[in-house]
Amino acid sequence: MESSQSIPDLPLFFSMFFFIYLMAYFLVFRNWNPKIRPEASSCLISIFHCTPAVFLATHAILSDPHRGFASPNTKTQALVIDYSIAYFLMDLLHYIVFYPRDVIFIGHHSATLFVFLTCRHLVFHGACAILSLLILAEVTSACQNAWTLASERRHDNEFAAKAYDFLSPYFYAFYMVVRGFLGPLFVYRLGAFYASGGADAVIPKWLWISWLLVIITAISVSILWVSNLCLQLYIERKGKLQKKKF
Repeated sequence: MESSQSIPDLPLFFSMFFFIYLMAYFLVFRNWNPKIRPEASSCLISIFHCTPAVFLATHAILSDPHRGFASPNTKTQALVIDYSIAYFLMDLLHYIVFYPRDVIFIGHHSATLFVFLTCRHLVFHGACAILSLLILAEVTSACQNAWTLASERRHDNEFAAKAYDFLSPYFYAFYMVVRGFLGPLFVYRLGAFYASGGADAVIPKWLWISWLLVIITAISVSILWVSNLCLQLYIERKGKLQKKKF
């Protein structure tokens, strides 16, 4: 008989992200402008979440012999969801403390947590679908975080400015392919499955409709965001070319 119980995964993961955030804020980025230190710290915890989440989610899905859009959640899949819940809780706390008026990100994180929590603790099914979306969402994050950090320092650091100029077109293209093509394609297949009644026995209709609304809204906002960045990049590059002519 065991004399003690293991620490629950969610508090453990949250403590890890909280510690990384504090280390980033007070040590790693201590010499950065106070105005951008919170954002840089958020990028660092995102780095510790995104790539591990992609590999962990991929493993959790492929290791499930009964995987499907409405299959029961496995222990490994539940673990990965807890890992992501911890990250989004920490990043949500970051926005509430430092950027309380950023309703878009606060709303995004709150809605994402709703999807994770209901999948994990309410219906106990659908993790394969949710983790597949997590992979699509996080596979671009490492590049995005590098781009964001470079963007924050490009006005006062020559290396950051060069990195920003180099990363921007490749990041935008990669992001657009994933969020603008692969994401909508997967959501279409998922929506068709749910609409056919394939998950009605284990996931209530109101819940999968809520999930789809959250997912479609997030993808739409992402596409608008990167489209605006692409337009800005085109205008900037066109302006530079015109200056060279004169």
